[in-house]
Amino acid sequence: MLDLVVNHTSYLHPWFQESRSSRSNPRRDWYIWRDGKGEGRKTPNNWRNNFFGSAWTFDEKSGQYYLHSFLKEQPDLNWRNPQVRVAVAEIMRFWLERGVDGFRLDVPHTYCKDKYFRDNPPFFQREKIEKGPRFSDRLFMSNVMKLLSLPELQVRKYNQHQPETHEVLRLLRTVLDDYPGVTSVGEIIDDDPARIASYYGVNNDELHMNFYFELLHCRWKAGAFRRSIDRWEQILPEGTWPAYALSNHDVVRAASRYGGGLKGKKRVRLLAMLLLTLRGTPFLYYGEEIAMQEAKLPKDMLKDPIGRRWYPLHQGRDGCRTPMQWNGEANAGFSLVEPWLPVGLNISRRNVADQEKDPQSHLSFIKQLIHLRKSLPVLQVGDYKSVDLGSPENVYCFRRQTTQGKLLICLNFSSRWQEIRLPQSNKQYRLVLSTGLNGRTSGPFFKPFLYPDEGIIVEETQEHIDGADKK
Repeated sequence: MLDLVVNHTSYLHPWFQESRSSRSNPRRDWYIWRDGKGEGRKTPNNWRNNFFGSAWTFDEKSGQYYLHSFLKEQPDLNWRNPQVRVAVAEIMRFWLERGVDGFRLDVPHTYCKDKYFRDNPPFFQREKIEKGPRFSDRLFMSNVMKLLSLPELQVRKYNQHQPETHEVLRLLRTVLDDYPGVTSVGEIIDDDPARIASYYGVNNDELHMNFYFELLHCRWKAGAFRRSIDRWEQILPEGTWPAYALSNHDVVRAASRYGGGLKGKKRVRLLAMLLLTLRGTPFLYYGEEIAMQEAKLPKDMLKDPIGRRWYPLHQGRDGCRTPMQWNGEANAGFSLVEPWLPVGLNISRRNVADQEKDPQSHLSFIKQLIHLRKSLPVLQVGDYKSVDLGSPENVYCFRRQTTQGKLLICLNFSSRWQEIRLPQSNKQYRLVLSTGLNGRTSGPFFKPFLYPDEGIIVEETQEHIDGADKK
């Protein structure tokens, strides 16, 4: 899959260079230009970009403001212009003809803007109006930054989530439907799961999948993860397919986010089992295969504009974007020359080459999970249902089921042993896989408990087991 970033282009892109060359240029309306208020030097409205500051920048050459939802170097395309829609469809066809499997659409909820360019209401009126997206997702700014940026606080009612965006996505879907077997996934940023789900389309005719980012912000509680996933499963329209991720290029890596060190190492094994046994398509962020940690970079090495502006209160996103750690050599084997960002932490232990040799490594465990997912149809297409088999705030259990088989996945989010109450029936249980390094092996499962921070996959079988070793 390719990353399709078409809410905006670079300000150096030929399209924008033509657009800003004069007000009469044929590509002028490919971007969003507006006269300023008053004598022309006040911004057209109060819209803020997703990082900090106004969403409008004045262009001295042509005497108008252009819109940018992100950096001023990233001017927004005008998706109300039919020529822009045709041009993007042609780009998609170019790559689809070359055999790509689909696209990740970057922030498609920002494609269309209010045609009247009305001011966004202040954030503090959020409860008085229809639920809308907040001024910025937690992916971009910490609470500290919010407090320091009170003018930024607004409900993005008119520059995101416009009805016309669904029309655009239906058009792009028709392009994808001409190529059997391809897919799409959207990066929809919003606090309202129902709004995210709307981008599947009323008739499942928009995006094939949409990321559900709430898992990136769950507290380390079994109940938090269970409630979040159950809510998403209940909201999803019938016949749609979920997409889950636990890290991405905008948040602290999971191995550091949940404790770091040995604690983080155990917890990311648990999260890996969760991610790779849920219904839908799992997305692994590069480095998660080896439990890469967040890198801590000094200010003079930061590239991310968020970190450069707010350091040390917020160190930006560079820490999760350091080079992939292929081996323990110079630049972690990523490059023969100095990379854009320095390599991260613990490359002598957390690298692909060394973990490939260790059957107990995180990489080996990930491979086991992927093998199971590929070999067991129940993990590919089975239904999902959470079940209460233990302490609900400490243990998260769910069942994957088809007419041909059933699996129970039980995850202990606590640092203590936890008992689980397996359903009483004439069925037997077989341990398929454990996250722990406690000596448990696959086979008959008679002791219904979980070690601290352990996750297990248990198969329900019809066969009766006699004389089995019950140790």
